[in-house]
Amino acid sequence: MIDWSAVLAVFSVYITGVIIPGPNFVAVLHKAASSTRSASLALVAGIVVVNLFWATCAILGVGIVFATFPWMALAAKILGAGYLLWFGSRLITKAQHKTQGAAEMTTTDSLKSSFIQGFLTNIVNPKSMAFFAAVFASAAPAHVSWPTFAAMLCVVLVVAGSWYSFLALVMSHGGVAARYRRSAVLVDRFCGSLIVFLGIRQLMR
Repeated sequence: MIDWSAVLAVFSVYITGVIIPGPNFVAVLHKAASSTRSASLALVAGIVVVNLFWATCAILGVGIVFATFPWMALAAKILGAGYLLWFGSRLITKAQHKTQGAAEMTTTDSLKSSFIQGFLTNIVNPKSMAFFAAVFASAAPAHVSWPTFAAMLCVVLVVAGSWYSFLALVMSHGGVAARYRRSAVLVDRFCGSLIVFLGIRQLMR
């Protein structure tokens, strides 16, 4: 039997956390505006796969590992911040080297590379694990049946997939992409700076 009260509790807490802007939010917006729609959706798929992974870990209690071995949490935090700093700095550097003629939509992003980018952006963020652990600790019962487990994962899949896909579809609209091409350098610098800021904040917390 599915514990629908637990599933609804997870949904109510999870949906609030997902829509709060973070590295995933910035990565989706930038990819959608600067690349193709299919590439941005591939990036979304990478993010959603990691969300399902973290949700599974949280339900199974794997978060106890970080609590038992704090050095692992610290290592994940440093590696994650390092990736965000590299990713943001790369955007800023590429923006500085763009000329007016090069500020056009990127069409060379492969679906595989976009998926990997979304996967890495999410997997190196240890706060994702903490978020999912908090969600399922507060909303899920101590012992979750397999049907309830599957229903909770469906909630994660539908909520994360719908939200990030919505962002990707809106930002990859022709009009939005055209505005991006007119101000690509500024947008890349802004997104890169924001991601660098998120990396620094992660190091300092």
